[in-house]
Amino acid sequence: MYKILIVEDDMTIAKSIKSCLDGWNYKTEFITDFKDITAEFIKFNPHLVLLDISLPFFNGYHWCSEIRKISKVPIIFISSMSENMNIIMSVNMGGDDFISKPFDLNVLVAKVQALIRRTYSFSGEMDIIEHNGIVLNLNNATIELGSQKLELTKNEFKILEILFKNIGHIISRDVIMTKLWESDSYIDDNTLTVNMTRLRKKISDIGIHDLIKTKKGIGYMVE
Repeated sequence: MYKILIVEDDMTIAKSIKSCLDGWNYKTEFITDFKDITAEFIKFNPHLVLLDISLPFFNGYHWCSEIRKISKVPIIFISSMSENMNIIMSVNMGGDDFISKPFDLNVLVAKVQALIRRTYSFSGEMDIIEHNGIVLNLNNATIELGSQKLELTKNEFKILEILFKNIGHIISRDVIMTKLWESDSYIDDNTLTVNMTRLRKKISDIGIHDLIKTKKGIGYMVE
């Protein structure tokens, strides 16, 4: 089920859009606290964003720019500010489409379906994975906690990627080693231990502690 985040401060419109898209079997949420839309975006981890331009605190252009720092998720602007300059601005800020208010909900659904189909027909993966406030960016191999951000090495990223994609499940050492070195040839078991120790130390420097759990004799997991 594809998830859609509705960023619209007119609650009548937001609820109308939600009701319509829910009927098309999308999972939707609309923003009620407009102070930190990026945090709400990360928490919900949507496949598409519907974004108004005129919003409390900061406008839609600002939030589009902030989202683009962490994700390539498709964004459709919805606004009564339909002058050519606003449409051009929306595209330049990273928007994928623009719908002028007032709009027909059937047109909105058609645009949503088309954009989701184009974006995810070959890959349904998201650009980020969030867990307990920790954000793993699959696009640029970084990990973030709050305002702290770290660039990961190839092996560090691969370890976290497989663990984050299997949260709550133990991943065996053999599986991780095969993923890291992509080879069936023998790799010294201690090599993985060294990599894991370095990774834990590195992420602890930005306040990420006890993220990776060791299951003795079995493997590792993120709970």
